[in-house]
Amino acid sequence: MPFLAGYFVSYIYRSINAIIGPELAREFSLSAAGLGLVSGVYFLAFALFQLPLGMLLDRYGPRRVNATLLLVAAAGGMWFALAESTAQLTLARAVIGLGVSGCLMSSLSAFALWHPPERLGTMNGIAFASGMLGAIVATVPLEILLRSLHWREVFYFIVGLTVVVSLVLYFVVPEKAAARRAVPFATQLAEYVALLRDPAFWRMALCIGSSQLAAVSLSTLWVATWLRDVAGYSQAEVAQALLLFNLVMIGGYLGFGRIADRMTRRGRSTLPLLAGGVAAAALCLGLLAAGLHRGELVLWSLFFGCSTSVVLSYSLFSRRYPADMTGRVNSALNVSVFIGMFSGQWAVGLVLNLWPQSATGYAPQGYAWALGGLWLLQVAGLAWLWSGRRLLRG
Repeated sequence: MPFLAGYFVSYIYRSINAIIGPELAREFSLSAAGLGLVSGVYFLAFALFQLPLGMLLDRYGPRRVNATLLLVAAAGGMWFALAESTAQLTLARAVIGLGVSGCLMSSLSAFALWHPPERLGTMNGIAFASGMLGAIVATVPLEILLRSLHWREVFYFIVGLTVVVSLVLYFVVPEKAAARRAVPFATQLAEYVALLRDPAFWRMALCIGSSQLAAVSLSTLWVATWLRDVAGYSQAEVAQALLLFNLVMIGGYLGFGRIADRMTRRGRSTLPLLAGGVAAAALCLGLLAAGLHRGELVLWSLFFGCSTSVVLSYSLFSRRYPADMTGRVNSALNVSVFIGMFSGQWAVGLVLNLWPQSATGYAPQGYAWALGGLWLLQVAGLAWLWSGRRLLRG
């Protein structure tokens, strides 16, 4: 539960700009690209720290590493709440990203240490679902809270929660004997190199990176503005729609995890399940990009729900490599995921900037091009994975 609480907090940080984004844009005079950069730099800092993070997790264990990094996140959150310029806002967001960069990976590493392989699909699904609970807090509850509190005051509460989770992790969570591995740095680096030489790793990394480039960049920021500018939703209606999407994603993470564990016990590969989910998500995104807006909540819900199938990549690769490499394996996969998230959030903002901004938002026609570009990348990543599916049988 303390590890899940850490990921819960990290997702509040990740998703909060979808609601406070318009206020940030007004207060700091941010363009669409500027807002995308402020939000996306979180993912960039997250990605840049993933490879060192994997080595730290395998050497010092998930409990110590995550507890320490959460204090960094708390410092970044406080800086963000006190920021007086766009530069401070951006740098503080990057510090937050660095600080929460270990929340998910430490959870997956802890589960790999404490649970048998045939349970990892479900456990990892539970971890991702706990993150979506954090995203839910950043929808309707946050919108209601912001009616009486300033967004800076809300951040003080989040910072306090971050510190509490850090202290619980450090002082309450027991240490697993196998969590710390006294392996020389050169050996860890050599094992990293072996992982990066695995062609199956690159197939998977690029597929889930391109899929999350679309799904997370939209769910944590741009789907909110799409609903406002294209579908004509009010701020309260946007928050309610985001709540729906997050509930669907919780179901997706838990459902895909359970099905994957059942397939694993029967000796079947979970790769077709992962690829099928991404394919279904790409179909929904393609329809939205083509201008089909009737039943938009159903299409968006299916898109986000099916995109959660990429959670299966972590358990799949955890079984492919020794348990004492889990931290590095998962964090290496995460590099492509978070570079994709950063690129997607910023790129959508750059595309929207190509059209004049209206008094209420961004030009609706810009979204078709932005969604179309994301769809193309998602399909290309899936095709690349499936063309090399034989590499993942080992």
